[in-house]
Amino acid sequence: MATSTMKKKPKSQTPEAQFNQALNSCSKSKDLRSAISLYDAAIAQPPSAAFRLSHHHFNTLLYLCSTSLAGDPDTKDFAVSHGFRIFDHMVSAGIKPNEASITAVARLAAAKGDGDYAFELVKKMGVHGAGPPRLRTCGPALFCFCERMEAEKAYEVEEYMGAAGVALEEPEIAALLRVSAECGKEERVYGYLHKLRKSVRGVREETGKVIEEWFRGFEGDGVELDGELVSGVVAKNGGGWHGLGWIGKGKWVVRRGTVDVDGVCSCCEERLVCVDIDDQETERFAGSVAGLALEREAMTNFSEFQDWLENHADYEAIVDGANIGLYQQNFAEGGFSIPQLDAVVKELYNRHGNKWPLIVLHNKRVRALLDNPAHRGLVQEWIEKDVLYTTPHGSNDDWYWLYAAVKLRCLLVTNDEMRDHIFELLGSSFFLKWKERHQVHYTFEKGILKLQMPPPFSIVIQESEKGSWHVPVAGDETEPVRSWLCITRPDACNAANAESVKRETYVSNVDTCGNGKLPCQPEDVGSCNGEQDTQNCLQNSESDNRTTEGMGKRKRSPSLE
Repeated sequence: MATSTMKKKPKSQTPEAQFNQALNSCSKSKDLRSAISLYDAAIAQPPSAAFRLSHHHFNTLLYLCSTSLAGDPDTKDFAVSHGFRIFDHMVSAGIKPNEASITAVARLAAAKGDGDYAFELVKKMGVHGAGPPRLRTCGPALFCFCERMEAEKAYEVEEYMGAAGVALEEPEIAALLRVSAECGKEERVYGYLHKLRKSVRGVREETGKVIEEWFRGFEGDGVELDGELVSGVVAKNGGGWHGLGWIGKGKWVVRRGTVDVDGVCSCCEERLVCVDIDDQETERFAGSVAGLALEREAMTNFSEFQDWLENHADYEAIVDGANIGLYQQNFAEGGFSIPQLDAVVKELYNRHGNKWPLIVLHNKRVRALLDNPAHRGLVQEWIEKDVLYTTPHGSNDDWYWLYAAVKLRCLLVTNDEMRDHIFELLGSSFFLKWKERHQVHYTFEKGILKLQMPPPFSIVIQESEKGSWHVPVAGDETEPVRSWLCITRPDACNAANAESVKRETYVSNVDTCGNGKLPCQPEDVGSCNGEQDTQNCLQNSESDNRTTEGMGKRKRSPSLE
């Protein structure tokens, strides 16, 4: 039988399918004018041949309009005029815009300088059922107001974003910083510097220039504060900032320099510090760890540990015993290496002025060590000296050593990077900062212990006790040395030099890491810019310090179960 060589005729596409294919092609090639021609041809069809444009069609057209705003002026005007026409058609057709639709139209409104309309769109998202606003949705109105120097309207957008749970990132903070600087709102500038401090490790070059210009032109006098009280507030906040407002008098000296491996600035020779999470964050962190542990551990076991720790609060380091004992033991004769653990314990004892660390180790491992005559004496000595806490059968050691390190605000010796699921439950908003300040890594090279202590300083914006600022600039990664802005007042420098003779700096005090939340936060700096209010804040802080003195001493040893 003869085989037919005739090919099947392709099925003819419907008008809607043809439109979809052509519009997708325009979207891929960013061809706005061809897309508008397709749109015009589609809506010009007679009712008998017309098809209903979908949500996807409108969003694709709006997206093309919003992404064409960076072109030449004619293209920008074309995109804005047709974008609004398409949006009006979308709404009149009964198609509810979603967040992507609102974002595209807000960008179009901002492009023609209508920040009010862009903001109204965001505020009416609930009416359209478009869901909660996002950073990209609110950004157009915020940037538009900042560019037009409408500071109060920009602050209104920021307040709305905060209430909606939308966190600012560097571009938004930098825009608010710029408009505040241009409008001479010094309290706002102070607050946004602190927002940058909390948000980024190094500012972009353009943000750095905004900061430079502000300080070169700003000569406002700051408050005069007692140096010891300011030092206490800085320590209470984890180091690196006080948040009390501008300090000192005279013209600012703005220079670019570097910071050496010990944290010493090449311009002013001030030593930067390793910044910890503050007291409120520390308590919240400890509470989260305890809450999750109590859900997953036998409640009585972990509660007993919490009570025990309250009476044994003078450790300066916590040791993850299993992590150290099993380090590099994955070979045939390998097992739990008590010599490695002993070496870490003795090194910490010597480093901390003959103060023992706390080893956290599971019951089954402790029993195995006690059954070994070669190790029994050392383990019993640890128990007698309250060096060892034995976690009970069925428990997870991780909860215990992490909680102890957070609660006691001390060092944690472990190579565990804490990426397991139990740590993911805690979130990462300040976990990384806490790890940087508290985690001690270790190695054994040819049997010789080497501890890698936390870095001597943090690469973040820092505000010193004397009121100076150091701002890291996130430059080109190929640059061999990071650039820093060094911003000081000569009078403040002289006063600080005299003060430093009388007391130690925060950076050398491991005990005081993460010690508190300031009574006035940077967001509320306007309410704490007078000398009397500032002194009240400091007096409250001093009172808090007095109430936390006299931590409980060790009363009993943990028992084996």
